[in-house]
Amino acid sequence: MDIHQILKQLPHRYPILLVDRVLEIEKGVRIRAVKNVSINEPFFMGHFPHRPVMPGVLMLEALAQAAALLSFDALGSAPDDNTVYYFAGIDGARFKRPVEPGDQLILDVTIDRMKAGIFKFKARALVGDEVAVEADLMCTMRKIA
Repeated sequence: MDIHQILKQLPHRYPILLVDRVLEIEKGVRIRAVKNVSINEPFFMGHFPHRPVMPGVLMLEALAQAAALLSFDALGSAPDDNTVYYFAGIDGARFKRPVEPGDQLILDVTIDRMKAGIFKFKARALVGDEVAVEADLMCTMRKIA
């Protein structure tokens, strides 16, 4: 899935769109996606000027966006203007290594459970063979008025 297909699925736009490409999707099971980390990212100006590091919360957001793409594929649908995909919980988040400009973050997300519109995922992001972050994510889709 290239960036044009991702833009059709996710409502996020610059500077918060954090998935550049989907490498593979195993329907209803797993997704592997890519976030290319560039020095041009706006958050690096302040985090940290002397040693730029990607904020952990944005790594978790990138994983949640990949999880959303996996959910939409599993359900065989895309969100419309009346639907929002929300974080419902983050458990066991562990940050194992800093992510710096020039790194390529591989987002690896697996569905643990899905029931009544609530999805639970096992998620991790890697740089090369090293785990940068891992967490259990819970997300849900909700209609908005």
